[in-house]
Amino acid sequence: MNDVEGHTSSGTKRSTQPLPQLEQVEMKGMLEWLSAYGADAQGGVTRLLYDQAWCEAQHALAAKMQEKGLAPEFDQSGNLYGTLHGRGMGSEVGKGMEEAPIVTGSHIDTVVHGGKYDGAYGVVAGVLALEYLKKNFGVPKRTLQVVSLCEEEGSRFPFAYWGSRSITGVSGLEEVQYLKDQEGITFAQAIHDAGFGPDSSYRTASQTYGAFIELHIEQGQVLERLGHSIGIVSNIAGQKRFSITVSGVANHAGTTPMAWRKDALAGAAEMITAVRNIALEAGEPLVATVGRITADPGVGNVVASRAEFSLDIRHIRQESIDGCWHNMLQEFSRIAAEQQLGLNWEEHLSVIPIPMNEQITSDIRDICEVEQLSYMHLPSGAGHDSQIFQPACPTAMIFVPSQDGISHNPLEYTAEEDLMKGFRVLVQLLYKYGYGS
Repeated sequence: MNDVEGHTSSGTKRSTQPLPQLEQVEMKGMLEWLSAYGADAQGGVTRLLYDQAWCEAQHALAAKMQEKGLAPEFDQSGNLYGTLHGRGMGSEVGKGMEEAPIVTGSHIDTVVHGGKYDGAYGVVAGVLALEYLKKNFGVPKRTLQVVSLCEEEGSRFPFAYWGSRSITGVSGLEEVQYLKDQEGITFAQAIHDAGFGPDSSYRTASQTYGAFIELHIEQGQVLERLGHSIGIVSNIAGQKRFSITVSGVANHAGTTPMAWRKDALAGAAEMITAVRNIALEAGEPLVATVGRITADPGVGNVVASRAEFSLDIRHIRQESIDGCWHNMLQEFSRIAAEQQLGLNWEEHLSVIPIPMNEQITSDIRDICEVEQLSYMHLPSGAGHDSQIFQPACPTAMIFVPSQDGISHNPLEYTAEEDLMKGFRVLVQLLYKYGYGS
């Protein structure tokens, strides 16, 4: 089965039985309720790690979890758990996954002026799934949890996946405490002001999962264009992020001949064109993006002395990412030398490609067959907390369609019917692992 192979259910596999009807689940209403925390003037949602909107949303979710029969608990990083305690018996998940809880969820932080569904859908669906299972089937054999991760986007501080990194022990506060946001507030100050951190009364973030299952909007156009209801993520693309700085000499725009200029912005522009050309030559699924550029002194009648631009490279194979970056850096160096410009670069993020767990993805496929849902296997070009969890525990992702592929935007939208199809798959999977023999 290749990465883009689609399937329409034949309904022939019956290892799992369909669950009772789910029409009464308040999915859309709860997503609207959550989006009020951080609603901004642009019609989107802005909830940044440890800011007021984020704090209010996370504490409101804790109250909502308790209202729905789950036991809420924060950790020192600000991750929030809602627990449905089990009877301590085994499950069908597999060898090596007998004791630790099965966890679902996602993140509630957003990009600036983001949408209502990215991350939030996985959290809301997880809360409602555990409520549904408890009401219809009682206490599970194995503990089930939903987690509202404190951060994934890296929108406030230059550090992504803090929630999942702190849980898995990949990163600790000592690594990030001196990072500053745009207002000069340090990470250590922000976590303290929000009531979390090592001085708080909460438990440490470190925890062992039996498995992690993340339900998420696709944030792309593939499912919608190909007419599939469910995306079973095969792997998550790796990525590298850089800041590229080009140095020249500021000079008068009217008196400096073109041939004698050391124009940092002109050099950066040529480098950015090279990024596009090299990525196109590499071919899909490699993508490379320059999303930000600044110039100094930033005056219309002065040749730029300095230009800085961002670079984001992604692919499902590490060797392709490394090869693309090598080719781009060679071309940047050639351009800088030809135009007598300085060149510096700094790497901010390097995440290797991560395959999802084969057993859980196989179980998701079987559930789609039982539920007669059209599905396909596809890679994720976007980064997710699942790529942090997979090395620590069996992990899988389920995608539902995004209208027009729009995400990180107030226009982000997924139809309620599609939200509910993903929810049905999640409920079946949690039932299998939490209540199965």
